[in-house]
Amino acid sequence: MLPSRTLNIGILAHVDAGKTSLTERLLFHTGAIGRLGSVDRGDTTTDTGELERQRGITIRSAVASFTVGDTQVNLLDTPGHADFIAEVERALGVLDGAVLLLSAVEGVQARTRVLMRTLRRLRLPTLLFLNKIDRAGARDEALLADVRRLLAPAAVPMTSVTGLGTPQAEVVPYALEDPRFRERVAETLAEVDDAVLAELVGPASGADPGPGGTTPGGQGLSADRVRAALAARTADGSLHPVYFGSALGGQGVGALVEGMAGLIPPAPPRAGATPRGTVFAVHQPPHGERTAHIRLYEGELRPRQQITLHRPGADDAGGSLTGRITSLQVVGRPPGDAAPLTAGNIGVLRGLPGVRTGDRLGPAPEDPAGSTLFPSPTLETLVRARRPAQAAALRAALLALADQDPLLRARPAADGATSVLLHGEVQKEIVAATLRQEHGIEAAFAPSRVVCVERPCGVGEAWEEIAKRGHTGPWATVGLRVEPGPRGSGPVFAYETELGALPHGFHQAVEETALATLRHGLHGLAVTDCRVVLTRSGFVGPLSTAGDFRTVTPVVLRRALRRAGTRVHEPYHAFEADVPLTALAAVTARLAALGATFAETTGGRQSWLVGGHLPARHVQEFQVLLPGLTHGEGVWTSYPSGDRPVREGEAARAEGGPIGGRDGSG
Repeated sequence: MLPSRTLNIGILAHVDAGKTSLTERLLFHTGAIGRLGSVDRGDTTTDTGELERQRGITIRSAVASFTVGDTQVNLLDTPGHADFIAEVERALGVLDGAVLLLSAVEGVQARTRVLMRTLRRLRLPTLLFLNKIDRAGARDEALLADVRRLLAPAAVPMTSVTGLGTPQAEVVPYALEDPRFRERVAETLAEVDDAVLAELVGPASGADPGPGGTTPGGQGLSADRVRAALAARTADGSLHPVYFGSALGGQGVGALVEGMAGLIPPAPPRAGATPRGTVFAVHQPPHGERTAHIRLYEGELRPRQQITLHRPGADDAGGSLTGRITSLQVVGRPPGDAAPLTAGNIGVLRGLPGVRTGDRLGPAPEDPAGSTLFPSPTLETLVRARRPAQAAALRAALLALADQDPLLRARPAADGATSVLLHGEVQKEIVAATLRQEHGIEAAFAPSRVVCVERPCGVGEAWEEIAKRGHTGPWATVGLRVEPGPRGSGPVFAYETELGALPHGFHQAVEETALATLRHGLHGLAVTDCRVVLTRSGFVGPLSTAGDFRTVTPVVLRRALRRAGTRVHEPYHAFEADVPLTALAAVTARLAALGATFAETTGGRQSWLVGGHLPARHVQEFQVLLPGLTHGEGVWTSYPSGDRPVREGEAARAEGGPIGGRDGSG
């Protein structure tokens, strides 16, 4: 009998917290696989790439499924390393819920806090799994206190641990039939559920009023009432059930499976609607056929069906792709099963050679899942083939990798090089290894440089008219206005002139040229978060050509930019540094000298936790200095946190200081 509902659940965590091991354990526990794979042996179900097996890390999101009762659970194992945050962002857009892992030994890490803030902003149902309870140094109550303080105030432990920190550790599930546990859950629910609060503070049938006329905690509420409220508040992301366990040993996994199936609701399907979905992963083996993973929200898809995919974005990557599905495999169904892909499920499509990650099927959702959740890449490197004869093959390979991860943004650069945007040095190493192992190309990477951008300071307008030049110049009238746009909106082109006032080819020439011109602003950097508005246009019969508009548009736009003015913004990292008390003054002084701003600084008798923001160009420099400043006792974590205006006089230094000193193949 086929499952009656489907859940798409992501496994998220800080690197090395045990995501892939937990995915493997869940599949083994539910009978989806007959043998337990190991990250160390390189034979896990979801880490199928050669590089993933070699390095023991997840690079690409992978999907595996199991069935519990009438529910099919599709698990998305996502990367933990910050360099692959784009993979996590795409996964979040197609999930019904998430399991966030923490190590019971290492506890709450900076990256964990970033993920949890994003999950809470999305109000995505999230269970917490406190892993590695069988390792020395594991904590329970102290870790729960950290979770409530740093991650989720309304966190409810659903299990307890005996033998904590030993190989004999065991998990004991709580039961809502236990009045004491039911009371603790009800009290936490009351913090986020007004109806439960009203029932707790008012007399309940069958319960003796306590002092002041209140019922004795949650004992006045039935187990079914608390269970329903727990599921409802988990579903809306305001409360987070917590499970202790061990992915390697299997303790606590059964309770987690019950929580996933019982507390995370599936998205309501709309089978009769126009098909709507999102491509969240693309895989292109060398000399092989491209496949695309798509999450379907509405409607149905069948093999041989013709579909049109829309590519979001106002730049030259925008557009649409029409093609016919040659084969379709529904995740969780046996190979060769010809069943259609229905709403709520994930399918693997073939037959669309131009498909890219992020492509959408059907109309965009009201709150687009593809909207930016994490900062864009902050590093740029130039890539050249070590053998000049492979230059064309290198560019083609990088463009293929960019189809799988559009944030790589591979673009032609000077002297035959290719510019590539990256999240970090580990990602650079992976790209280099991929080029070498899968494409047979040895590539040289220039030292990474931080990516700064320009944003308009105000509004500027300019125009060129045919009449003012007589007949000596291009036969094109173009007027443009530049104005600031919302943060994160990128460059947007708009019209105040009537569509149809110009032939379509002329309109297209103005828009494409304007967006291309914005790649090099007044300071030579890309201009972003702005609107370019066509305010006037004109042409002369058969004399005007698209080339005339491509010639005039950059002149007008740069004049409008000068009138608006632009300011350079550089990327920053949010950081946390755990330092001994004796080194606090030296650490903060050095951070301040590098332009850091401070926040969330707390401490005690032994050490202090210093938090704040630091320009990305100084992060690696400080990481090198930290061991000497703290006698090897300091611990540093950081992650991209957006950008800020560059202070006057520092624009030249901010525009691309090299990160690291390596120029090899990663």
